[in-house]
Amino acid sequence: MSYWADPKPVRRARAVTVDDLAREAVALLDEGGVPALTVRSLAERIGVAAASLYSRIRSADDILDLGLDHALDHDPQVWRAAEIGPHQLLLALYDHLRRHPWAAQVIGMRAPRGPAYLRFSEQLLDHLVGRGAEDPLSAAYALSNFVIGSATTAASAVDEPTSPVDGSLAPTYARLHAGHAVDPRTIVDVGLRALLAR
Repeated sequence: MSYWADPKPVRRARAVTVDDLAREAVALLDEGGVPALTVRSLAERIGVAAASLYSRIRSADDILDLGLDHALDHDPQVWRAAEIGPHQLLLALYDHLRRHPWAAQVIGMRAPRGPAYLRFSEQLLDHLVGRGAEDPLSAAYALSNFVIGSATTAASAVDEPTSPVDGSLAPTYARLHAGHAVDPRTIVDVGLRALLAR
């Protein structure tokens, strides 16, 4: 269940806010990925007892939700692109996910339902509806999944140009591969143009 589906009520005031938790969770995730984020590591980073965090969260999953949404909410590139169009917005999402590689992994584990992700989804859907998409929600899912998958595999894509292709098994692939020196972001850009042209 998402943090936002059933937020834990605050019974008493504490020095630690949900925003503090989210900000420090992002810092831990950026430093060490999902394995680095535990209730204990977050409490140590903030300088409080781990038990005190449970006045704000129910589990480590809540911290993932908060961190995921905080990172997107505080990415000005995404929100500038949201004003331009779907292609720019999705390319900004790709850049965001490359800056925060753990985010794509978290999205694969937990459907993002925080306010920033809902705002992002609403912006994307508004653009797609405005372009006359026949099924804007399916299109938004497909486009987002393309970007998330591309961001997830971008690190391995760096080795792609130097990995040999057996021409006896895949002659067309081998021929095209030999002269293809395009970076992963450009491939996403080309893919988005093709998908949005449909």
